[in-house]
Amino acid sequence: MIDFAKNYISNLSNLLKDIDVEKIDIIMKELKSCAKKKSKVYVLGNGGSAATASHIVNDLGVGLNRRNILGLDIQSLADNTPVLTAIANDIGYENIFYSQLEGSLNQDDLVMAISCSGNSKNIIKAVNYSKDIGAKVIGITGFDGGKLKELADINFHVQTEKNNYGLVEDIHLILDHIIYSYFIKEKSINEK
Repeated sequence: MIDFAKNYISNLSNLLKDIDVEKIDIIMKELKSCAKKKSKVYVLGNGGSAATASHIVNDLGVGLNRRNILGLDIQSLADNTPVLTAIANDIGYENIFYSQLEGSLNQDDLVMAISCSGNSKNIIKAVNYSKDIGAKVIGITGFDGGKLKELADINFHVQTEKNNYGLVEDIHLILDHIIYSYFIKEKSINEK
């Protein structure tokens, strides 16, 4: 077990060194722009990525809003179980995000789609709809990036072997914490 843990930590460390920090900068600028325009940010993901979507909303929404730092109107489309199960049951699981965006998404809004594989049908359907509306899409991917990497206007990617979910999801959550921590530090610097 010790060797496994050391190897996991080593792999995570190596992946962190390869993060494209310029993409993080671009994402932060997009989030600032949304706050300034008072447009909405929709975050979506399945499974562990749904948990990351919720965590992002917690940090960048509640965490920054209550400190009067950013003022994002941000929500996770994976958080309402009755809505998700109704859509999945009535019109199909591939529609759970698309149906929530349909009629609500505007051109100035931002969609953050999280998918390790980048090929989840429900994510791709929502992203295609977002692109049709003219909304900007941030893809947060792993493995080889799949279709989401190709479709996203901005893509934060963690290149790994297929099915390396733990490492990819770890770094996706670190992305959230980098963004959150940056805005907290920026506010403290500006207050001095």
